[in-house]
Amino acid sequence: MTASSVKARVLRVDHASLVVADPEVARHFYETLLGLLPLPRPDLGFPGRWYDLGSGQALHLLGGENPDPVSRPVPGGRDRHLALRVKGLEELLRRLEAAGFPAERSRSGRMAAFVRDRDGNTIELLEAD
Repeated sequence: MTASSVKARVLRVDHASLVVADPEVARHFYETLLGLLPLPRPDLGFPGRWYDLGSGQALHLLGGENPDPVSRPVPGGRDRHLALRVKGLEELLRRLEAAGFPAERSRSGRMAAFVRDRDGNTIELLEAD
């Protein structure tokens, strides 16, 4: 069976979700520092925020108790993470680091870096080609 012969299949990523203790606190990191644009979010009975990732994809921040430790010994590049293509990587990293979010440059030689939000979620930032 090949992918072209299967009628029921995955087409693309629709959204990714990250758990954050307080979506309003996380808002500064995702909106002000990363520059993500908020999307309308229905009342789901728990706090959260949605963001546009382009091409019909979204990031959902889910307010709640984080089941993972905020501080983890594994480097960002070897931890589960969300990867975002960005324009102006170095400028973005300077802004993040000035706000207290240290970046770990990729060891692969790619123009990429890893940063963790206040809840320990790892975000990979890759320079757009």
